[in-house]
Amino acid sequence: MSAPQAPVQRADFDQVMVPNYAPAAFIPVRGAGSRVWDQSGRELIDFAGGIAVNVLGHAHPALVGALTEQANKLWHVSNVFTNEPALRLAHKLVDATFAERAFFCNSGAEANEAAFKLARRVAHDRFGPEKHEIIATVNSFHGRTLFTVSVGGQPKYSDGFGPKITGISHVPYNDLEALKAQISDKTCAVVIEPIQGESGVVPADLAYLKGARELCDKHNALLIFDEVQTGVGRTGELFAYMHYGVTPDILSSAKSLGGGFPIGAMLTTEDLAKHLAVGTHGTTYGGNPLACAVANAVLDVVNTPEVLAGVKAKHARFKARLEQIGQQYGLFTQVRGVGLLIGCVLSEAWKGKAKDVFNAAEKEGLMVLQAGPDVVRFAPSLVVEDADIDEGLDRFERAAAKLTQA
Repeated sequence: MSAPQAPVQRADFDQVMVPNYAPAAFIPVRGAGSRVWDQSGRELIDFAGGIAVNVLGHAHPALVGALTEQANKLWHVSNVFTNEPALRLAHKLVDATFAERAFFCNSGAEANEAAFKLARRVAHDRFGPEKHEIIATVNSFHGRTLFTVSVGGQPKYSDGFGPKITGISHVPYNDLEALKAQISDKTCAVVIEPIQGESGVVPADLAYLKGARELCDKHNALLIFDEVQTGVGRTGELFAYMHYGVTPDILSSAKSLGGGFPIGAMLTTEDLAKHLAVGTHGTTYGGNPLACAVANAVLDVVNTPEVLAGVKAKHARFKARLEQIGQQYGLFTQVRGVGLLIGCVLSEAWKGKAKDVFNAAEKEGLMVLQAGPDVVRFAPSLVVEDADIDEGLDRFERAAAKLTQA
């Protein structure tokens, strides 16, 4: 018997935690499927998905089984040794994608860090140190390490931490002419989110991604797709590049890959991967057996025709109802996104008030997200049941009604 644990409450956060977050007023303690319960036993429907992470909802039996089985075998051996779950996961990702090589880490930021370092190393080895410039997009988000936050196109996240990493420029998203004007033979990589997540759920135009691919080929630059938020079934394809039919040189994945267990992956070709020779990059926990066992189970469930087709069907169900709610209450003007990454663009009267919508939804027993101050974001489980979608959207409509009547 373990000793009884001391009770904690939301107020403890302000006493013991660094104040870089402002969490909601309640503490979730248990989840099952697309439902979550807080300390008081109140039930909420989860359309936030841990920010596009809980790809199979909460406590999915396949993931619980995989984690439990592995937990009784082997947790950690470091990369001085390899392990079976990591090798199985690498095989699955290579078999299912353009990639021929995988690198495992613990987060999306680390996956992007590896991608950016690889791009610079390839250019350095093949063309010399002058070819090191990275082009990213305005309002992009690529992580919180110093390198990834410098590549991200949101100065509010990178200002105030000393000198930024140089050789990085930002051009407007979905603007091929701006990219064409910026790219040169000094460019080592162009980094694009196929759907911009944090800045408002903005899908790329097909012509933009195709044009970026052509420009990279012309200038011997690598095309990196940040699929941390869009990958592992979120769009109704295993990765968003498949939805567009444009293949990157390097792809970063995380969030949904572990279904809630921390893991990231950087995928690339054999020809590029060889530039990260022994000793050039590493991670203590990356590819640990626990994370890889869970990720294997995630892929076994998600990468099936039934689940991927279900994502597209559920998108249609969400979109039709959300558009109706938006029109009826004048709350938002557009519902955009792909698969189960959906953004509702707030109307002129509600601009800047996404947090108010978040709070109103929570009062009705619904967890949603913001994507910037002007967009309400939905990133639920890919296997959310239709009954939960309908009930959750009923709650959302009640929240919209109360907000707009206030």
